[in-house]
Order: sequence, then C-alpha cells, then structure tokens
Amino acid sequence: MIEKNLPAIIPLLFLFASLIIPLLGVWKKNIAYPIAALITLAATILSIFGFIHVINNGPINYFFGGWIPPIGIEYVYDYLSSFVVLVINFVALFVIAYSYQPVNIDLSGKQTAYYSVVMLLLTGFNGMIITGDLFNLYVFIEISSLAGYALIGVGDKKAPFAAFKYLIIGTIGASFYLLGIGYLYFMSGTLNMSDLAGILPLMEESPTIIVALILIVVGFGIKMAIFPMHGWLPDSYTFAPTSSSALIAPIGTKVGAYAMIRLLYFVFGVEYFSNELAAADLIAVFSSAGIIFGSVLAIAQKEMKRMLAYSSVAQIGYIGLGIGLANPFGFIGAVLHLLNHAFMKATLFMVAGSIRMKEGHSDIYKFDDSYRKKYPWTMAAFTVAALSMVGLPPLAGFFSKWYLALGTIENSSWLFLAVILISSLLNAVYFFRILEKVYMKSPEGSEVKEKVKKNEIKFSMLIPILVLAIGLIVLGILNFIIVEHIYKMMPEGML
Repeated sequence: MIEKNLPAIIPLLFLFASLIIPLLGVWKKNIAYPIAALITLAATILSIFGFIHVINNGPINYFFGGWIPPIGIEYVYDYLSSFVVLVINFVALFVIAYSYQPVNIDLSGKQTAYYSVVMLLLTGFNGMIITGDLFNLYVFIEISSLAGYALIGVGDKKAPFAAFKYLIIGTIGASFYLLGIGYLYFMSGTLNMSDLAGILPLMEESPTIIVALILIVVGFGIKMAIFPMHGWLPDSYTFAPTSSSALIAPIGTKVGAYAMIRLLYFVFGVEYFSNELAAADLIAVFSSAGIIFGSVLAIAQKEMKRMLAYSSVAQIGYIGLGIGLANPFGFIGAVLHLLNHAFMKATLFMVAGSIRMKEGHSDIYKFDDSYRKKYPWTMAAFTVAALSMVGLPPLAGFFSKWYLALGTIENSSWLFLAVILISSLLNAVYFFRILEKVYMKSPEGSEVKEKVKKNEIKFSMLIPILVLAIGLIVLGILNFIIVEHIYKMMPEGML
C-alpha cells in the first residue's frame, strides 16, 4: 500500500512539515528543528525503501486523483528518480542535523520560519525529481526557487543583494523553461513526459520543437549554473547563512542537472539531441569552459566559501560534460558525479561554515598550522573531501572523473580529456594551498601560537561532517556496485 503511494508521500511529507512548523511554532518556538529533522529522517527512510522496491519490483507510476494523463498528473518513481531522491534526502538529513547550532547563532529568533522554508525547498526538490509532467515540474521549480531566494536572503548584509540577483536570473531561467514547454504543448497537446517521448519522434524536423528544446536547455542551464549562465551562484553561496549554503550547494544544482538528464535523454531522446541537433556538443563545450573558468577563479579567491562557490561552477561542469558526451561512460560519470559531488560539497561547506563560526572568518590567508591542532577532526574531514575533489583514488571523486575520462576517450574527444586532466591539477592547486597551511609547519616569525589547545566544533556539528567524509571513502570503495545500478538507469538508444 505504501509503495504504491510513495511518489506522492515523500513530497507531501515535506509540504505538510512546511505548514505545520509555523502553526506549532506559535505554541513552542523550539519545535521547528525537531520536526524538520524527523520529517527529513522519515523521508530518507522512505527513499531507501522506495529505491530497494524499485530495484526488486520495477518503477512505480502514481496518478493523482486516479486521473490518467494527459488529463491528470503522473508521478514516476523509476530507477533514476528513486536514486536521486535518495541522494538529496540523505545529504539533506545530515545537513539539517548539522544546522542546529549555526541556525541558532546566525538566525536567532527566526528558526521557525527558517525550517519551514527548508521544508518547502525540499518539497520543491523532491517534486522536481519525481514528477512526470512538464508543467508540474515548472511548479516545483518555482516552489524550490522561491524557498531558495528566502534561505539565501536571510544571510549577512550582502545576502539580500545576492538573493535578488538570484531571483532575477532564476526568473529568467524559469521563463525560458516555461516558454519551451508552451511550444511543446502547442505542437503535441500534452505535457506528460512519457506521452511526449512517444510523440516527439514524429515531429523532429519542426522548428518549433527545436526552439522549445533550446529554450528548455537554456532554462535548465541557468538552474544548473552551467557556464556562462552561472552569474547567480558565487554571491549566493558566499553570502548565504552557513546552513543555507551547506544545504543548497550540494543538492540544488544537482536537481537541475537531473531535470536536464530526464528531459534530454528520456523525453527528447539521445539520438535526437546529440546527433541530429548537435545540442550535446554545445553542452559539452560550455561545460568544459565552465570547468576551467570555475577552477581558475577558485584559485584567485582568498575566502573559503567563495572559493568553494567557484569550485561548484567547475564541478557542475563535470556533470554537464557527462551529459554532453551522450555515451554510456559519460552518463555513468554524470550520475556518479551527481552523487559524489553532493557528499563532497556538503562536507566542504559545513567545514567552511564551522571554521567561520569558530574563528569569525574563513580567510584562507589567515589559516595556519594551529588549525590542525584546534580542529583535528574537522580538518581531517576537509582533507578527505578536498582529496576527493582533486580526484585521488580510492576516494569517490576519482571514479566519477575516471568514467568521464573514459567517455571522452570513447568519443575521441581529446580536448575534453585534457580539460579533465588540467582541471584536476587546478583543483589540487586551490585545495592544497589550504592543506599546506594547515598541515605544514608555519614559517618562523608567523603568528602561530606556541601552545594551541584543542577547540573542536560541537559534537552535533562534527558528526554529520564526519559521516559524509567517511561516506566519500565508502562510496569510492563500493563504486563498482553503484555503477552497476547506474548502468541499469540508462535510457533507450544509449547502449
């Protein structure tokens, strides 16, 4: 019974929490966090159950109100969507567990509103992944976007401006998407993804369909922050509160990437968007440019959160490159990096926020070897995540880059292969400068204290960081099992 309704239960759980938190918050202010944590835990358990069910029994198709498309709205819980739902809810669970102290300090008196909006954000993200209807997808994009603007805008003095910039650019992206699906509906008479997948091959030559595809790709490109449509991302991630950037950075752009994979691979079809329109080549070129651009700009930053923000521009480029390669290895690399980057970036942003909370800054130039003594476990987690980002085996980040590299070789795309190799070196440059300051003895004459006492972050913040960092090792070692499952998610026509 539960499994049949699972596609609707998970987003409705978060929606229910977003409504009940402000109501109960009037009665008891401290109740927001426990409700948010419990609901996210329940959603994660359901996500695990749903993923196992899909593996054993196949996809679940849910029709709201029993209405069959194209009249009704369909939710699809298949191999790919159940996997991505599990990834984002699992990471969100640990970020919310971490957020108790940061939210109490940064947003004192606003906890009720904050966690209510967080639940709304997760409603949007889960809905975007599960829905099988293009207009319903637009609705969930707007829900998650509005929640995202609010979560970023409550940060420090520059945060409202960053949120406003995100609002303007995000609205443009959503408008492009809405125009695109409008053209599709005009031509096909349906917005159900499964129906469109059957109709579109009959009208591939239509200029209207081509324009619709371009508009949709641009819309999702903005949501994913693919270069050069990344303008909203650096300020948003830098000036947002610690808990917001730790939540949005790992999973926000991944949901956009998932939506692009779903539409391009499963609705338009691999053959159409990659061979007949050559749209895949353009996505790969822009993504590759973003990998280099983001990595170079990350090196130029002196503030840790801003460095991680530009790093995200580069990392989302890896997923875009995998999509653009449009071959089995590229698909595996893109989906695997979606998982790995969610773990890596959540760990890194939580470490950056913790350092800023303890030291009052996260200025890289002020780091020294006292940090490894004051925050031994925090810096150990940072080291694991940083090495994974660089791509050192057996950590998770190595394997997604490995499959992307195999994808470039399969297509004989030597320039893209060079981009992956060069970017790994650039990643090493901006992460190793921190590791050097923390683990190498500071030069004589510097301001390192003689006796530095251990001053580790609170246990409630440290545990989620360590779990995700250890997860990067586990994901790396068990990557062959994950890849076996990703292999089964591939769309028709790719193998």
